[in-house]
Amino acid sequence: MTANIEFIPGGTITSPRGFSAGATYAGIKKKSVGVLDLGLLVSETPPRMAAVFTTNSFKAAPITLSQQRLKTGRAAAVVVNSGCANAGTGEAGQADAAEMAALAAEKLGLSAEQVLVASTGVIGQRLPMEKIRAGMAGIIPSAEGGHHLARAMMTTDTGPKEVAVAASGEFTIGGVAKGAGMIHPQMATMLCFLTTDANIEAAFLAESLARAADVSLNMVSVDGDTSPNDMLLIMANGKAGGEAIGPDSPRGQLFQQALEKACIHLARAIAGDGEGATRLIEVTIKRAVTDYEAKRAARTVVSSLLVKTAVHGSDPNWGRILAAAGRSGAEMDARKVDISIGGIRLVADGAALPVDMKKVAKSLSGGEVNITINLNLGEASATAWGCDLSAEYVAINSEYTT
Repeated sequence: MTANIEFIPGGTITSPRGFSAGATYAGIKKKSVGVLDLGLLVSETPPRMAAVFTTNSFKAAPITLSQQRLKTGRAAAVVVNSGCANAGTGEAGQADAAEMAALAAEKLGLSAEQVLVASTGVIGQRLPMEKIRAGMAGIIPSAEGGHHLARAMMTTDTGPKEVAVAASGEFTIGGVAKGAGMIHPQMATMLCFLTTDANIEAAFLAESLARAADVSLNMVSVDGDTSPNDMLLIMANGKAGGEAIGPDSPRGQLFQQALEKACIHLARAIAGDGEGATRLIEVTIKRAVTDYEAKRAARTVVSSLLVKTAVHGSDPNWGRILAAAGRSGAEMDARKVDISIGGIRLVADGAALPVDMKKVAKSLSGGEVNITINLNLGEASATAWGCDLSAEYVAINSEYTT
């Protein structure tokens, strides 16, 4: 099957058939123009679901609750809040997460066990449950509510992150994500929800999601920190009809390609919106010995503080790039490495080339910086995304709770 996967202009998580979303301002966050902080996402019919959660040993209450409920295979909705992570809150936090799910279930006409919970914001603070109880009444889920849900998930994000792709007239995939700080995922990213009307086998859905995360959201680094609230979730309600999609069919390949395209779009949006960021950095490793080593090298370079600061200052210091790749653990022979920045080749066979460094510096001053490292050892490749490190990042995080 020839893949024909196109972005849907203005698309969001409710672009696939049979999904509704909505949001309100409940007062969890400080009020300002356009602020939303409590949202719902629901499938009109029971969906198949898969998720990937944080590998941080310090897990927030919503994560432990959602992990347990996902195992039942009955989940049909998600309630999400921003402004409070409900992490490090003990048994009381667990009770708050369960009540939040129960409130959403009552609103949607579901059982509490059918609702998953996600939270993001300040760690160590209890959810303001009185505000959540009152706020739930103000949410009216609809097919047009996806944009509101995307905004309700935001913390230090400067804007919502949304996507929808249509695949060869077969099915649609939609998604929303949030994340700007505490981003160096060991699974996915801060919060990301995906929907699809594809009719897909449950086992393949989980396998496909994990594979997509590994080439997209797991390849993002803003600041090297991971969150106790990371959650990547997909809901598939089968509204597109047809025979169930499995892994060994052309339609399975189409689904994988479409899912990866959507996830990479969201990953790039997260990296480009890193706290205080002025530039999106894309690092591509070519001709590594293994896929694992290619990914490891790409993530190491894109998360290097020295590389980030060099990009911020438009300093074409390729030695920092080579040093980061060298410490990544990927097999490397410095005598064979090529490095390019912005399409300009600076290093060949491990040695500097005579290039106009002012021209290279100019390529570092745009909104997107592309760095390519060719290890010339194998056939594996990988791409990672990050952002520059600015004084604004320090300001944001030195005042986060004050």
